[in-house]
Amino acid sequence: MRPRLHAWFLTFPAILQTRLRRLWLSGGPILQCAVAAGLAWWVASMVTGTNPAPFFAPIAAVVSLGLSLGKRWRRSVELVGGVVIGILVGDLLVRQIGSGTWQVVVVVALAMATAVFLDDGPLVPMQAASSATLVATLLPPGGTAGFSRAVDALIGGVIGLIVVAVFPVNPAHRARRDAAGVLTTMRDAAWRLADGLRNADEDEVFGALEDARATQGAITQMRADMGGGQEVSRISPLYWRSRERLERISETADPIDNAVRNFRVLSRRALSMVERGEQLSEEVIEIISDFGYAFDILRAMMMADPGDFPDQSDAAKVVRRIGRRAKRSLADEASMAETATVAQIRSIIVDMFMICGLKRTSALAQLR
Repeated sequence: MRPRLHAWFLTFPAILQTRLRRLWLSGGPILQCAVAAGLAWWVASMVTGTNPAPFFAPIAAVVSLGLSLGKRWRRSVELVGGVVIGILVGDLLVRQIGSGTWQVVVVVALAMATAVFLDDGPLVPMQAASSATLVATLLPPGGTAGFSRAVDALIGGVIGLIVVAVFPVNPAHRARRDAAGVLTTMRDAAWRLADGLRNADEDEVFGALEDARATQGAITQMRADMGGGQEVSRISPLYWRSRERLERISETADPIDNAVRNFRVLSRRALSMVERGEQLSEEVIEIISDFGYAFDILRAMMMADPGDFPDQSDAAKVVRRIGRRAKRSLADEASMAETATVAQIRSIIVDMFMICGLKRTSALAQLR
């Protein structure tokens, strides 16, 4: 059934595929936000009874969760802290200077300054400013409305964290999927670069460079989801046993990022050589082509379940075979540009070994 659905999905226009994929990937966090908003409203209005219209409770729940898995605990703390700071500063000042245009300026400036002084989070000053503005314009100073808003914020933040703990998005799945997506792009870019070098096709080599450059957003998302996955594994009892596995997945973030960066440098060197009419040896081009297979086995490793093929050792065997061919003697009697290219290739192989779980010293030893 799934292959049929995938084939049907591929019949859609590219822009619609992108938007549907984005919606599908955000489905879990959207459901979490919706459930948290409803629960926060119910708890704030029916259980605590502090506010007959606790509109800020569901808002706080949604803001604390967001669509990103990362830093949800941090967002909840920042949200509640910002609201409390804004209410306290606004209430104290409005009692002394009253309400009006210039009073709003003073209240907002002091609330944001206080928030920045106490914390460097981006959410705290914004919430402090909005809460101080409410006190200076709508809420009566010294009343219970400001206190109720702070309670609502606390309820919303706590409910958001409870929803994450009870109905978590699979943290390992998103992290593995993000990493696999980057590695898939690099696989295709490696094959494209090798073809461009064989045919001295400047457009193909430039296209490979652009493909590698375009991964930066995906790498940023990968890092965020890996960090968010670790946070979920600490909050949710359902994933406490996955902490070690998520730690191993998160350890691949730096070497994947480094491999992409080194591949960009390799592509820029290759582009310069093609533009000057220089030719790389066929043996070096074959190694670049084999990078495609290495990135593919690393992609499969990221998506494989524990105990399935390929695991880290399986992927390391593939990288080791490429490493044996990328010997320093390739640079003997080569031009300066080709020597630099071989050095860059060896750097990428070190990054690949580290994606397989090797420490840097062990990865370097594989190339000696």
